[in-house]
Amino acid sequence: MSSVLVVDDEEPVLKIVSYALTQAGYSVHTAGDAAGGEFMFSEVKPDVVILDVMLPGKSGLDVARDIRAQSNVPIIMLSARGDEVDRILGLEFGADDYVTKPFSPRELVSRVKAILRRAGGGRDEKEHVRIGELEINTRSREVTLAGQDIHLTTSEYAILLHLASRAGAAVSRQSILEALWDQAPVGDERAIDVHIHNMREKIEEDPKCPTYLLTVRGYGYRLREP
Repeated sequence: MSSVLVVDDEEPVLKIVSYALTQAGYSVHTAGDAAGGEFMFSEVKPDVVILDVMLPGKSGLDVARDIRAQSNVPIIMLSARGDEVDRILGLEFGADDYVTKPFSPRELVSRVKAILRRAGGGRDEKEHVRIGELEINTRSREVTLAGQDIHLTTSEYAILLHLASRAGAAVSRQSILEALWDQAPVGDERAIDVHIHNMREKIEEDPKCPTYLLTVRGYGYRLREP
């Protein structure tokens, strides 16, 4: 049974989300503030973290950054204001996805299911994909560059694998969204741009002049040909 940690200072939100996730078959753990969330994360080692941006004391963004420094666990941010700045900051701090309050519990459960599918993998045809010095081991889900480990989030890995399966070809942002969700895509294309920016910081020698993750202006991205 997959476990989910939900960190939110609103008790009604914790109850609604916990009920929806429990009904969907997940083991749910909750915390009402940043300190409790970080303690529960270290104790439970959840498969997914759902984290509110606005928490008393330390912000959810800081918690996401601290979690990402030690783990690649999928993180879904909750943003009450629906502010694009909050959403983009959440992704830049290492989150895989975000949901704007008020939200449908069914939608949140769908996102948890999708992100766990991406984390689990298992549908890739080639065990090794190599492009220049960049290598993807789809069985172990390890990514290396010139023999050095590259630590990607679940969403970043899924995007890289999608681009690698079409190496050399232009891939639209819409296509990337559809690949992430395996259904009618949710979220917006701006999130894809932020994920690509974060990936370039990890993969490219000069992120401002990329040689692997190339922009197709007005359309999307392409991964350099093998």
